[in-house]
Amino acid sequence: MGSTPPSSKRMKTRGVKRGGRLESWFVGEDEKIGKYLHETSRKAINNPKLITFNWLKEQKLTKVRSLSKEQLLKRFLEMFGNIYLNLLRVFYNNLQIVGDNICSYVKGIDMKITHEVWFVIAGLKYARLRINKGNIGVVEEFNIMQFYRSCLKNPQSKVRNFSVGGLRLNERLIAFIVSWMLTPRGSNHSMLTEEDLVFIYCIMNKIKINWIDIIKEHMQKSMTLSDYHYPYVILIPKFLHYFEVDLEEDKLKWSKHHTKSPMAL
Repeated sequence: MGSTPPSSKRMKTRGVKRGGRLESWFVGEDEKIGKYLHETSRKAINNPKLITFNWLKEQKLTKVRSLSKEQLLKRFLEMFGNIYLNLLRVFYNNLQIVGDNICSYVKGIDMKITHEVWFVIAGLKYARLRINKGNIGVVEEFNIMQFYRSCLKNPQSKVRNFSVGGLRLNERLIAFIVSWMLTPRGSNHSMLTEEDLVFIYCIMNKIKINWIDIIKEHMQKSMTLSDYHYPYVILIPKFLHYFEVDLEEDKLKWSKHHTKSPMAL
C-alpha cells in the first residue's frame, strides 16, 4: 500500500517561530516547553529490540514465526532505523488521544495517526479483539494458573510466581516479544503480569488481537505512570518521517545488530 501524498498527510502546519531548539520543537508554546523541561525530558526511554523472521527461520523457531505472522506482527517486529531521542520526547509531551486516533505535533507539524497510517507504517489493522486490564474476561476460557502451568517445561513444578525462567522455548520467546517489544516496560521483564499472560495466551491460541489499541493504551500509560519508560523508539520516528517532520538534527543511528539476541535473555 503506498504512502498518502504529503498534502493530505498533515492536519495543519503551525508557524514555527525563530529561536532556539525548544522554540522550534514546540512553536514557542511556553506551557508545553515547561512540561518538557520539568517532566518529559527527565523520563527514561526503552531500548529498542527487534526480531527478524529470517532469524526465526535460521533458529528453526517456525511456530513463533507462524504465530507472529498470524498476528500481522512481521513489519512491527522487524522495524529498525534511526532514533531521535529529543524529538521522541517532544512527540510524547504533546500526545493526545482524540477519538480512536493518536494526535501530536513536533516542529510545527500536526500529526493525526489514523488507522490508515498504522497500516502503512507498521502493517497493523484496527480490528480484532480489544483487550485491556479491565476486560481480560473477554478472552474466554483463559485461566491464568492453568495456562501458565501449560507453558512450563515441568508443569508439575511448584508455582510461586509467574517467572519466565521455567517456560518452554516458544513460550519464552513469545513472552520476550510481549514484554520487551509490544508492551515494553522499564524493568522486571523476568516476571509476567496477568496482561502479559493473556496476550501470550491469545498469540499461542491464534486469537487475533487489536494491537493498535494495546499500543495506544501503552503510550498513554508511559505518559502518566512513573515506572514506565517511553516506548516504541523506532516506531515513533517512522510517524515523524511519514508526516515529513525535519529530522536532520538530533539523529542517533541504531543498527539492528546492536540488539541482544532474545535467546540470551
